[in-house]
Amino acid sequence: MTFSEWRKLPVSLSELCINTTLRCGQSFRWHQLPEKEEWRCTLYGRLLSLKQDSNTLYYRTYQTQPAPSIPTPPTSEIPSRAQSDLDSGDSTNDQTLRIIKHYLNLTPNLSELYTQWSAQDPNFKKKAVQFAGIRILRQNAWEALVSFICSSNNNIARISQMVEKLCLHYGPYVATVDGRAYHDFPTPEALAGEDVESNLRSLGFGYRAKYIYRTAVMVSEERDEGWLNSLCNPETPAFGMEATPGEEMRPEGRQGYRDAHEKLLELQGVGPKVADCVCLFGLGWGESVPVDTHVWQIAQRDYRFGKGSHKSLTKATYDAVGNHFRKLWGQEAGWAHSVLFTADLRSFADRLAATKKVNVTVKEDDSTVEIKTEVTTAVTLTTLKQEEDVKVKVEDYEDKPLVEQPRGKKRKVTPTLDEVKHESQTTETRRMSKRTRR
Repeated sequence: MTFSEWRKLPVSLSELCINTTLRCGQSFRWHQLPEKEEWRCTLYGRLLSLKQDSNTLYYRTYQTQPAPSIPTPPTSEIPSRAQSDLDSGDSTNDQTLRIIKHYLNLTPNLSELYTQWSAQDPNFKKKAVQFAGIRILRQNAWEALVSFICSSNNNIARISQMVEKLCLHYGPYVATVDGRAYHDFPTPEALAGEDVESNLRSLGFGYRAKYIYRTAVMVSEERDEGWLNSLCNPETPAFGMEATPGEEMRPEGRQGYRDAHEKLLELQGVGPKVADCVCLFGLGWGESVPVDTHVWQIAQRDYRFGKGSHKSLTKATYDAVGNHFRKLWGQEAGWAHSVLFTADLRSFADRLAATKKVNVTVKEDDSTVEIKTEVTTAVTLTTLKQEEDVKVKVEDYEDKPLVEQPRGKKRKVTPTLDEVKHESQTTETRRMSKRTRR
């Protein structure tokens, strides 16, 4: 079989930028094809392919066998983001569109959220101009859990390699395209086999192998069926589930979020940061703020943490940072936090933003002077070359904040073909009398 024809979904880059959203450390399974300007991933038994221009998201599917049946979300009178699966008059048979709209979390108006966060936080306002279109994905909770267990003392490139190995060795086969095999994410049962831990160690997972195996056993054998999805935010439930009203927001987050966080801590390899990542990216709790050393550095640098009783990242400091951001940004604090996190990632160091060209033209006649100013702003998003899977020694480290380069030294940048360029022009015309000028 081949891919279907490209279909269109109107969405602007200010509302969704897949070149940023799909590689900023939320999901680790999207495969980029820079020469085709495409992103591919398997979701719910389907191989999906996405690409984008300034006003449209294009999508298509590739299937070699019937995809698993996906439940149709029941109708609900409760206004919520989960209703996006049924909105816009979509055909009930267009399951691919339902998957995409749910997964990419397309219902919230992102421009309005950015405006809200910018009004509350000057630092966010400064960074958001360069990083528009970042959305929080609504991922499968099990995938998010295992992926972020792999994130312990690791970087995005290596986490992606580990997740790819999990899919290739234990995930259901979906398709082979251009010589590359695509598998879906493995189930808890598939990772609970007796030889899983030893196999994962041989594949380079290290101590994480034990955590993945033990957590798979706990979820598949020691918890009730559907336990993990039961921890979801009721307003943004798992795909195909009905939305129900949410709870009152508190400074420390809603009670359902706190309960989910505590229950996740019972699993192997899950600390506060991993639990918050799962809550935010897999369970739909928007107030969840994962705090690692990277975010701690942002809190110190931009929000005056690190003084007095907040000199180091302890449990008390962890909670204080999360509560501060929840107070600052509200119920979607984790979303705003992810924008700032992305803005500091080393992998986005070569993004050129807000480069301005200013042309001033002056025209005079007998009585007035006309001053015409044109400001052209260009934004270029450059994707770095993907790292090859070669046998080299790689140190475990987290993506660190950007640091200023020493003066006199220039870093060589090799861009790829995957670039998104925008240009906007602002023209200002002023007229004044010659008498006023004098």
